[in-house]
Amino acid sequence: MVRKKIVGYVAFTFLAYFIIGLALPILPVFVTHDLGYSTMIAGIVISTQYIMTFLCRGYAGSIVDKKGPKLAIMRGMIGFTISGAILVMVHLLGGYPAISLAILACTRLITGFGEGLVGSSPINWAILATGEENTARAISFNGIASYGALAAGAPCGVIIQRHFGLGTVGILIVAVGLLGIAYARYKPALKAGAGKQRQPFVKVLRQVAPYGTCMALGGLGFGGISTFITLYYASLHWQGAVLCLCLFSMLFITGRLTFPNAINRFGGLRTSIVCLSVETLGLFVLWQATVPFAAAAGAGLAGLGFSLVYPALGVEAVRLVPSSNKGTALAAYGLFIDLSLGVTGPLLGAFAGHFGMRHIYAFAMLMVLSGLALAIGRYRRPEWSL
Repeated sequence: MVRKKIVGYVAFTFLAYFIIGLALPILPVFVTHDLGYSTMIAGIVISTQYIMTFLCRGYAGSIVDKKGPKLAIMRGMIGFTISGAILVMVHLLGGYPAISLAILACTRLITGFGEGLVGSSPINWAILATGEENTARAISFNGIASYGALAAGAPCGVIIQRHFGLGTVGILIVAVGLLGIAYARYKPALKAGAGKQRQPFVKVLRQVAPYGTCMALGGLGFGGISTFITLYYASLHWQGAVLCLCLFSMLFITGRLTFPNAINRFGGLRTSIVCLSVETLGLFVLWQATVPFAAAAGAGLAGLGFSLVYPALGVEAVRLVPSSNKGTALAAYGLFIDLSLGVTGPLLGAFAGHFGMRHIYAFAMLMVLSGLALAIGRYRRPEWSL
């Protein structure tokens, strides 16, 4: 019964991140091949979404703690719907590269608004409905929904764009956004008890920062595969990028479903250390691959490794704050994945521009390895903070 309730709320996360995943792998190709801009410009345009998401996280956390998560989710879904409609305009104006690029940047900003408002709000909704004792389960299920939706949406976006065009992707985004609005309207409005003292956002941010930093570095591997794998395959004249994305998403979800009790049994930090190690190995295999099959295997291993990083470190972060600050804590923790995905585009795009696409995943591997080192340091010295 509890599991069913949680799934009913994190379904909003799946809808939101499925929308985001639809556009992630196809927009870099659209910007570089259709509009004729560089990979760095493509990365910057894609990452404008995460700038807006970053700016909206604190606002979303305040709404959740004061008025409840339903309002935040409704507003976020409206934003996603508008972004899909504007994406159709981008497709129609493809013959005017500068105008199309400017409108595309606006689309990404509105998508970022939607992500910032939805973000971690379903976790809070699920916790309010099932009790704080189910916090770990809610975060874990939300992680399955978010990253699973990203990984599922990416190959769907590639297939739809290839056969029907970018405009059809925009229409699908509008449809999914409207579905989210309709679903949210009929869910009960819940919020935390009034009158409880809340900590300032900056104080909460400092508390969750050590865990968020580790997760952000680990997220560079995930973001690098989701965003650049199609360009990577194209640069090597390989076929099968969609298969690679499918394997990546399948093993990510498999990791979540196969090891559901790992966090409660071994603790968030120890679980994250093992997972970041596996992700590092997967990126190494992807970097060294000389054939598409080996590259897909490396991407799948990276997906398996990253599968539990977000909930494992999230559970540790949320434990640090009182119940009146759960929404703010999850919003603050979410800032770090926004930061991670936000810098992935320009950072890896700039690296590819200077050193070529061939070694892009070597750089991502080093970033994840840094996250692993920080997680080990936190495990050995729990008092470390930013």
